[in-house]
Amino acid sequence: MKENIPNVSLKRGTLKIIGGEWRSRQIDVLDAEGLRPTPNRVRETLFNWLQSDIFNSRCLDLFAGSGALSFEAASRGAKSVMQIENNAAACGALKRNAEKLAASQIQMQQSDVLAYLAKPPANPFDIVFIDPPFGLGLVAQSCALLEKNLWLAPYAKIYVETETTLTLDDLPERWHLLKSKIAGEVAYRLFEVR
Repeated sequence: MKENIPNVSLKRGTLKIIGGEWRSRQIDVLDAEGLRPTPNRVRETLFNWLQSDIFNSRCLDLFAGSGALSFEAASRGAKSVMQIENNAAACGALKRNAEKLAASQIQMQQSDVLAYLAKPPANPFDIVFIDPPFGLGLVAQSCALLEKNLWLAPYAKIYVETETTLTLDDLPERWHLLKSKIAGEVAYRLFEVR
């Protein structure tokens, strides 16, 4: 099925990749409603947490948005990265950024995340990034579908970024919290499947 990804001219900014092969390279970021690229200091902390897990991993970036997390993962040696994003203009920017970086390990699919997770994957993922728009109640549903439909490899790491006011009470039992921090209005956590 051919993807319809428009080359939309919207207000843009840039974001710098902070580590790995593409360190200091800029990617374009759209100024779109609900799109909040993960801040540099949060990405730096996250990838310090993941430093022994990222190389040669299979990553899934749900609600990819700017692609900050998935481009950072690929830059640091992830074997493959799948970006899932519903916004057509954001998908266009993701595709152009992947082409600019010659990032052959990154694939992108325009899809509603919950619809995408409703079916089992061909292969489970080692690392999953969940960073949905705030205030829409998408975290619990995404986590439940990841677990129910066997998206996670043994000992998979799951990164969850939310508003600080959101409590994560209904996570799968076998997900264990490894790390947790707050930066401004953002709470971010790393879980491991056991």
